[in-house]
Amino acid sequence: MSVLDLLWRPRPEERTEDRLTDLKEVRRLELTSRRLMNSPALGQYQSVFRGQGIEFSEVRAYQPGDPFQAIDWKVTARMRRPYVKRFVEERELTVLLVVDLSASNDFGTRGGLKREIATELAGVLALAAMRSGDRVGLLVFTDRVEQFIRPRRGRNRNLRLLYDLVTCRPEGKGTDIGGALAAASRMLTVRSLVFVVSDFMASEPLAQPFLSIAARHDVVAVDIRDPAELAIPGSGWVEIEDPETGERQIVDLSDPFVRASLEGQAARDEVVLEKMFARCRVDHLPIRTDQPYEPALANFFAARGRIRQS
Repeated sequence: MSVLDLLWRPRPEERTEDRLTDLKEVRRLELTSRRLMNSPALGQYQSVFRGQGIEFSEVRAYQPGDPFQAIDWKVTARMRRPYVKRFVEERELTVLLVVDLSASNDFGTRGGLKREIATELAGVLALAAMRSGDRVGLLVFTDRVEQFIRPRRGRNRNLRLLYDLVTCRPEGKGTDIGGALAAASRMLTVRSLVFVVSDFMASEPLAQPFLSIAARHDVVAVDIRDPAELAIPGSGWVEIEDPETGERQIVDLSDPFVRASLEGQAARDEVVLEKMFARCRVDHLPIRTDQPYEPALANFFAARGRIRQS
């Protein structure tokens, strides 16, 4: 019996074909994440993110060049020659993936749906964390918390997280990022690394929720956008439906003024979001569905590494 068979929990309404489709998708995502993690560019994860501080390693005999402040006076007095305490940086992290599966993510014109990209990215980040020995957890949300898996270690942890993402059938359609961040803060008992994977298309103000969680945790906002949301295609008269509210509207996208108005609003929203993340000390990682996300991840890791060394 395979690990995926053990992960599968039968539901009365689930058909055998659906189960097989889900298991195939999990396997595909696992292979994709492992392939990407073998890239040297993405292997920087361990050197980029810190643990909670430093931890005691050992007491050893004093050597020329050791700092005077490191001398352990109790051991020195007992051994009648100088000994120093040695500390190392704590590597272990608690990582929480906060993934938005609201209805606005079931959209994509090139490269795949935003939900598919979010799931793949979550798999890559989970695998990177697990290879570093970190505890990894998952919080899936819409306008409510749909699922929470407490951070833990485990050799099959990546498969479990991928399976729960693929098989999640959200009850909600809307987006409540503030509620998800508040829930994450309540559930995390130690300082953690929090990846928030979303398109951030929310009507509520986001500054206060991000300020609150960033005060206690290291937060990275992974912002997934489709190109059609930024550059509106001239498609003539179309009926647009808000996937979260069901509200419909007919607009003439062949009109350059209509397109310019929509694109201008999208650009302004992006600027507001970028400034908000900067003000809240949240790292912003923009991802586009029509472009490979590996270079964006690699550049992000490299930039974090430079900041850490400075």
